[in-house]
Amino acid sequence: MKPVQKIVLGFFLAILIGGLLLSLPICSSTGKSVGLLNGMFTATTSVCVTGLVSVDTGTAYSHIGHFIILCLIQLGGLGFMTAVTVVFMMIRKRITLKERMLIREAMNQDSLQGMVRLIQSVVCITILIETLGAVCLSFSFVPKFGLKTGLFYSIFISISAFCNAGIDPLGNFQSITGYTDDVVVNLTIMALIILGGLGFTVIRDVWKNKRWKRFSIHTKLVIGMTAALVLGGTVLFSAMEWNTPATMAAMPAGEKIMAGAFQSVTTRTAGFNSIDQNGLYGGSFLLTIILMFIGAAPGSTGGGIKVTTFAILLLVTAAIVRGRQEAVVGKRSIAKDLVRSAAAITVLAMMLVLAATFIICIIEEGNPAASMEVILYECVSAFGTVGLSCGLTPQLAPLSKLLLMFLMFCGRVGPLTFSMALANRKKKDTIHYPEGRIMVG
Repeated sequence: MKPVQKIVLGFFLAILIGGLLLSLPICSSTGKSVGLLNGMFTATTSVCVTGLVSVDTGTAYSHIGHFIILCLIQLGGLGFMTAVTVVFMMIRKRITLKERMLIREAMNQDSLQGMVRLIQSVVCITILIETLGAVCLSFSFVPKFGLKTGLFYSIFISISAFCNAGIDPLGNFQSITGYTDDVVVNLTIMALIILGGLGFTVIRDVWKNKRWKRFSIHTKLVIGMTAALVLGGTVLFSAMEWNTPATMAAMPAGEKIMAGAFQSVTTRTAGFNSIDQNGLYGGSFLLTIILMFIGAAPGSTGGGIKVTTFAILLLVTAAIVRGRQEAVVGKRSIAKDLVRSAAAITVLAMMLVLAATFIICIIEEGNPAASMEVILYECVSAFGTVGLSCGLTPQLAPLSKLLLMFLMFCGRVGPLTFSMALANRKKKDTIHYPEGRIMVG
């Protein structure tokens, strides 16, 4: 099997085992199974760190079910190969060349050097950030829910936020809508989401080099694009929702800005929401879809086409408009194979989302809650492994839920990786044909 096939198979097996466990009566809060489809859906959304749910996580599952969901979220956030490598290191098994090649593919690295050290850094960074996040959240949750429940909520939400999962145990599909005025909860979750969305390679580079001039071009591009999208989204969301009755109209000015910032950050594939997504102004609704489609950074816990893919497409477009032969960023030209990959990823992603939206529209004909806009919103949220929802997912037909599961899976492993795993790739072309001129534009 090719490395990409092993990675896809690893995620599939994790979902299958997790879904079977969550379907057991012991994982249900009522002692009665939630059903195989709901169990599989929850396992998929957990491993794919999405956040869309077909049943309410807080009330439908028992403590054992919550623990399994938490483990699946952590597994999905770290990645299948990271978890396998950690197990190998614990039992002192030597990491062979095959495993290193799998790690390189899973972590989106260019070189085989330092793969084990990279995994060690990933685990240490994850534990440190999630622990700090849980400590900060405990200042709000412990006084309200008590020591035991408050600590559990703090740990669960910290892991879910850093892994960009957006799943919470608070219940009643409320997410953190009851904490729009809590500065600690909002800032902590936003910080965890951003750090998880930057990617382990970027965090490691920043930690190691500390100065902007020493950062790699990848790190600079990721930080720059993330900052631009978050700040731009904050301004636009705050402005458009400022007087919207269903979202921010009744909030004080400071709370409105914080809610706008949270909406901008959570579209980085996180899935927590502090305002009602059904009440969004039309422009905000569309902006949310766009930001969810772009997603987070490569090698992170987030999904989407990735900020670097979007940046490459913008840079190439700008170069063509200016009549330049190649796109340049930070005095470095962008390789043609990266441009091809960026274009392929974007086209595949659009085809997947639009095809799923089209099919679900046909399936849900007659469902008054399933308008085309809402279905598109749910599909983009699933592909981007975001988890923001207008509440439609629990009302969908079984086949529609299966399509959303497929989108979540493709979004987590990557549309290009999934396609490469299925395709019978040929060896490098040795025959070159004459160029054919085709009119475009």
